[in-house]
Amino acid sequence: MVEVNGLTKIYKLSGKQKKEMNIKDSKKIAVDNVSFTANEGEIFGLLGPNGAGKTTTLRVISTLLKPTAGEVLVEGHDTVKEAELARADICFLTNELKLDPKFTPRYLFRMFGRLHGLSEEVIDARQEELFNIFGIVDFQDKKIEELSTGMKQKASIAVSLVHDPKVVIFDEPTNGLDIITARAVTDYLFELKRKGKVVIVSTHIMSEAQKLCDRIGMIIGGRNVITGTLSEILEATNTTDLEDAFFAVYRTTVTNEDELRELNDLDKQIKLHESADDGEAM
Repeated sequence: MVEVNGLTKIYKLSGKQKKEMNIKDSKKIAVDNVSFTANEGEIFGLLGPNGAGKTTTLRVISTLLKPTAGEVLVEGHDTVKEAELARADICFLTNELKLDPKFTPRYLFRMFGRLHGLSEEVIDARQEELFNIFGIVDFQDKKIEELSTGMKQKASIAVSLVHDPKVVIFDEPTNGLDIITARAVTDYLFELKRKGKVVIVSTHIMSEAQKLCDRIGMIIGGRNVITGTLSEILEATNTTDLEDAFFAVYRTTVTNEDELRELNDLDKQIKLHESADDGEAM
């Protein structure tokens, strides 16, 4: 189980950063009093636009960042006071973390297995299982830089799962992937759920969240504005699909003209994205 209680993360901004962001405040609240629980055998989704605080939340859960306030418990371990114990139960995958391009999937898998303290026999078994699931066997001795984008992502997933973690955290798991690779990733997330893992994903793709997640927490402006199953969120917002629910919540959350302009731009981007998808489908 992962418990997030009153999580707040505040960044101090330099003069250059304030200028780039066109703000006067020297502090940026990336996550503001966020709370939720992710349970064994479910996929919990963080849904929100870019810059909403999803990735920061996942980085805190994964012990890569320390919270400014609040606490996160991973399998009962505090991610600040017991970071090493919490980290042992976690895999965290994001597109920003890349495998070394000069090494092969086989070398990296075995290296990370040893770093986790696994025996050679366990590494052999995990490699055979995961390389077969993700179709890496024929590419296991090629350098990462020689692989396709989809194969790089599948190799990254396999390496991150080498130690069979109890908690699996994926930040935008299908971002930039072709439809075949994206399906392989989502199918394996369902398999992890079936095995009783805690699975937490972030996404800004409504259809992915609607199909994948047992429960969803919407994050807007660093705040967790609503959490529940799809049916609970639709009932609370009096809507019939997740996209409409998201914008219903967003419109009650935004507080100034800049945010309203951002909302309208986001609405247009989603419609353009959907039109492009329809065109590809045809």
